[in-house]
Amino acid sequence: MIGERMRARPAAEWLAAIEKAGVPCGPINDLAQVFGDPQVKHRKMEVRAPHARAGEVRMVANPMKLSATPIPHDRPPPLLGEHTDEVLRSWLALDEERLAGLREAGVL
Repeated sequence: MIGERMRARPAAEWLAAIEKAGVPCGPINDLAQVFGDPQVKHRKMEVRAPHARAGEVRMVANPMKLSATPIPHDRPPPLLGEHTDEVLRSWLALDEERLAGLREAGVL
């Protein structure tokens, strides 16, 4: 019933009425609304990166903007398990034989 009532008026009207009543609130935006927001555009919060399966993906940039040491956004989200071997080699010093054993056992 609440959803039906809420759909009767645009979100902007509800937000204005709720704010006027002194209740903290904000919209729930879809991605188009998020990336279309003037502040998001001004802060360059949308970045794009190539992805192995999805083509180009839109991502949210790091909110810290460092002039002397900018934060790179050149890597997309990894595929499931994409860095497993790399992490296990570097953090646990596992060799190829141990990784193969873990795969055979169904651990990886």
